[in-house]
Amino acid sequence: MTTLTGTGIVFSREIRPQLRNPIGLVFGMLQPLVFLFLFGSLLSGVTAGSWQWFVPGILVMLALSSTTGIGWTLMTELSTGSMDRLLVTPLTRTSLLLGRMTKEVLTLVIQAALIIGIAIPLGFRLHLSGVLIGLLILVGFGLGLGALSMALAIASRKQQALFYSVQEFLLFPLLLTSGILLPLNTAPKWLTTVAHLNPLTYVVNAERALFAGEFTTSGAYGIVAATGTAVLGLALAARALPKASQ
Repeated sequence: MTTLTGTGIVFSREIRPQLRNPIGLVFGMLQPLVFLFLFGSLLSGVTAGSWQWFVPGILVMLALSSTTGIGWTLMTELSTGSMDRLLVTPLTRTSLLLGRMTKEVLTLVIQAALIIGIAIPLGFRLHLSGVLIGLLILVGFGLGLGALSMALAIASRKQQALFYSVQEFLLFPLLLTSGILLPLNTAPKWLTTVAHLNPLTYVVNAERALFAGEFTTSGAYGIVAATGTAVLGLALAARALPKASQ
């Protein structure tokens, strides 16, 4: 079986439950939508163009929360034995990885498009070329995050509490120090130093610049951060998959 064929089989297996019950896509967007309406409405009375600033951050938050959820799903499959049954099929390890990630990326793009569509009547200005490039960066970053979550799930398969502890411990600092929800212009120096070490910061800055129609060095830094995350995540996940049945 070729990798392409196997990827299609795994993708079909992963996407069918959501096609049967698409309400799951809506529930996956609830938290970002709550932040969009509550924080976005508050900021709209403070700064001009707040929707241009806030919508890209919400999309990065969506990528952060949705793609890392693949590890939770994999953890369930590892504990129930369904992953073991997949590993003894003719499917290649690469197709097992790519099929899952393709489903997550497609879901992310659909959710992002819905949020952008909702934000336009609220005052968000659509710069199509910048949005398309921004979505590509978002896809690359989401791929890396999802793959890292898979690698963590496999590494902690015998200690499930470790997976949840590590993921939650890392997600919130990444979120809070990236400037997704609030600008870091007035933050203390130690916090801005931490933000500069956070790859999520560069993705957020790139999204905001591109969604505003600005093609600056921020976009280039975002591409580098997203590409680096994707390469690292996919490499670690591919290396970890053979150990999933051990």
